[in-house]
Amino acid sequence: MSSEGKTVWITGASSGIGAALAREWARRGARIILSGRDEGRLDEVASSIDTDTLVLPFDVRDEDAVHQATDKAVEWRNGVDVFVANAGISQRSPAVDTAMQVYRDIIDVDLTAQIAATQALLPHIARRKSGNLLFISSIAGKVGVPMRTAYCAAKFGLIGYADALRAELSQSGIQVHVVCPGSVATEVSRNALTADGTARGRSDKVIDNGIAPADAAKRIVDAVELNQREIIVAEGMEEAMGELRRTPDQLLDQVAGMVANGYMEKMQAED
Repeated sequence: MSSEGKTVWITGASSGIGAALAREWARRGARIILSGRDEGRLDEVASSIDTDTLVLPFDVRDEDAVHQATDKAVEWRNGVDVFVANAGISQRSPAVDTAMQVYRDIIDVDLTAQIAATQALLPHIARRKSGNLLFISSIAGKVGVPMRTAYCAAKFGLIGYADALRAELSQSGIQVHVVCPGSVATEVSRNALTADGTARGRSDKVIDNGIAPADAAKRIVDAVELNQREIIVAEGMEEAMGELRRTPDQLLDQVAGMVANGYMEKMQAED
């Protein structure tokens, strides 16, 4: 896939990996739609990009706003070619101390809202019979990491949704990618929720010393252009853990083969 002339829509685009992806895709000649809750920060990202850009602020937890934003994105510049489900929030608290509302809030943002945004766009992508859907999960979506039980639950779930969706779309010309970053030098730890739902307010040394967002973005876009289905962006022990839990291409091919052989049609015929 070449990024030249594509329209790329990124949620969670006001900072971190989302903003870095916007800059990287813009550098490669793509048009960019920037979404997030903070319009001012989105405007700052837009001002740093030398390409055709649409700022489309909304809260991913508001399904009405999601559908309204989707209509605007689809109408802009002949539709969406690449969608990046990147909005998310992390956690730093032991399960025994964590309020149930923290689980609800993290799963709502990191999983349910990402599914809702994808589902809103899916009819448009399906009609076009081309495009790329990109889900930003985590190494913590492959390996259960202490102090992140809610975050792991959401990120594991996002991979499950993406893998099943990829199989369903495998005969359609639509590519589905899962990205599993390790430690990237963003505000993810500072913004993480603690046991009572308040923001942690401080970062981790491993995050501060992590991969630069621009480097992570380059690795991600390189892999998308090569149509890699599962993209691990990590170093050291985190990379080793991710590779150990990587889904084999043969298994992804096997599930896609079920669809090619009429699995979905047979299931629907039985209903």
